Amino acid sequence: MKSQTIGKSDILSSRLVYGCGRIVGDYSEESRKRGKTALRTAIEAGYTHFDHADIYGEGKCEELFSEVLREIPGIRGKIIITSKCGVRKKERPDKGDPCRYDLSKEHIVMSVEGSLGRLNTDFLDLLLLHRPDYLLYPQEVAEAFQALRDAGKVLHFGVSNFLPSQLSLLQSCCPMPLVVNQVEINIHTIRSLLDGTLDQCQELKITPQAWSPLAGVAYPALRNTLSKEDECRIMSELDAQAEKYETENWIVVLAWILKHPAGILPIIGSITPARIKAAKEALDILYSREDWYRLLEARNGRKVP
Repeated sequence: MKSQTIGKSDILSSRLVYGCGRIVGDYSEESRKRGKTALRTAIEAGYTHFDHADIYGEGKCEELFSEVLREIPGIRGKIIITSKCGVRKKERPDKGDPCRYDLSKEHIVMSVEGSLGRLNTDFLDLLLLHRPDYLLYPQEVAEAFQALRDAGKVLHFGVSNFLPSQLSLLQSCCPMPLVVNQVEINIHTIRSLLDGTLDQCQELKITPQAWSPLAGVAYPALRNTLSKEDECRIMSELDAQAEKYETENWIVVLAWILKHPAGILPIIGSITPARIKAAKEALDILYSREDWYRLLEARNGRKVP
């Protein structure tokens, strides 16, 4: 497994991040066993970075992860744990409450305390704000971050799904650098290529992470906007490239994401051991600039301007 330093931090992360959002499945004992097997497979395959959120599995994903940590003595010091906060679900905590975002100081601190308890760890290596809060007070967030860092409960901070302007606003009030912006990047959703997100990451030495990197290929894209004709064109090009590189088409997509100079870290959320291990093949593909643009052209249905 290759590695990469995250942003302006001292964190050395595996080039692929393991996403823990699906490890409890339907909460059955069988699903829990599959989740534990997936986690152990990722650890054995060299993944050192594990991505959580307080809402994943209603907190049960963090709880299951803590069980695996207890079963592997000494592993905590060898891995990176990220968790995210800021999304509040309907009817929480009171009946009638709407789905909303909450990046108040009180909620950020409360969420971190909850994650630490479920994970049974003293600190998070990295805390991300899950979604931008339209009612965000950047100075209040900065105060929450400072309090958490001073208490040794969070070492580094970042964001998720923030536009460049939103990240800049928050960074203007934070004394510590924001080291990650986790956004959707896949062959279906290329917004980050166009809206300045990846440009800002390069400029400020922020590490972008790609959630749902295989959408549109290994599984349907969220809010799909591509036509059947688009999808056929993409799959045709992917299959041709898979034959050229002697691999599977979904691994080509990972190579396409990894090629970007911003140093994107794809988040692998599969619970299938074979796929968790096979994803590493993308790291060794000498993927060409020409093939990168061929796939973009297939995706867009037209040549670049």
